[in-house]
Amino acid sequence: MIINDDEILIKIEDKLFHCAMDVTMHFISGKWKTVVLWYLRSDIRRFGELKARMPQITEKMLSIQLKQLEKNGLIERIVYSKKPPLKVEYALTDFGRSLLPVIDEIARWGRQTGKDKGEIVRVR
Repeated sequence: MIINDDEILIKIEDKLFHCAMDVTMHFISGKWKTVVLWYLRSDIRRFGELKARMPQITEKMLSIQLKQLEKNGLIERIVYSKKPPLKVEYALTDFGRSLLPVIDEIARWGRQTGKDKGEIVRVR
């Protein structure tokens, strides 16, 4: 980004970003990441619960998205292994919760755009 005729970059770990929007999109870009964060916004969820809320996502893609969100520090994977079967849950980290106002605003914009440019259809 250019500020007062100076080119400014943002460096996080070893990656350089050209603007603040680039940083944000690094963490939440893609079709499913914001949806996963949306479903974790109010509760801890297991893999199967997330999959049930997103029937169009494949298990492989959900697994990839969860791993990326965990790697980026937005969610944590909680493993309970006291006795079989192994239980795994996912929850937002404090860093992930810091994105909730952004996610809420994206959802608000999407609802309004759906009303303005289309229609809201109830399935159940």
